[in-house]
Amino acid sequence: MTKANPKVVHGQETVQKMVQVARDLFSRHGYANTPTEEIVHQAGVTRGALYHHFKGKQDLFLAVFEEAQQEISARIVEAAEAAGTPWEALTAGCQGFLAACMDPQLQQIVIIDAPAVLGWEMWRQIDSKHGLNDLKQALRDLSEAGLIKPLPLEALAHLLSGAMNEAVLWIAQAERPDQALGEATEALNTLLAALRE
Repeated sequence: MTKANPKVVHGQETVQKMVQVARDLFSRHGYANTPTEEIVHQAGVTRGALYHHFKGKQDLFLAVFEEAQQEISARIVEAAEAAGTPWEALTAGCQGFLAACMDPQLQQIVIIDAPAVLGWEMWRQIDSKHGLNDLKQALRDLSEAGLIKPLPLEALAHLLSGAMNEAVLWIAQAERPDQALGEATEALNTLLAALRE
């Protein structure tokens, strides 16, 4: 059995510590109001360590964003897998996305900061990798089973994804987020129901 290289292990631990600290600070103060000095101070590392592992603050944010997106994806999958039928899995997964984005930490990082920090194109690429492809597959499965109307799946997936992304942004900025979530969920269920064959 090969022993792990202590330098590699230490490097991975340093990266994980910086990502954890940065995630906490970004979610509480926002990207713009989180200086790199505070991240390295709270992580107990040097500024050199930050720049050894990341190109800079934006690159560190990208790692935080990827981790947050993976968490949202895991919550969607968990909600979908707990459902009974493929149709219930689609609706549960979509509702799981709205609910996950109620988490203030995920909301700040994924919905509020990421499009501005990373740029729209990169944000869309990462969003596509984590969520859009799963949505397309769920719609494809339903279409092949004859459970939804025959519609262009690429267009449908983008329309639904765009609507849900806009909804979570609206929820994040609402005076009463819980009420906004309820209203968005009701509207989403009505939209999805209209797809049924």
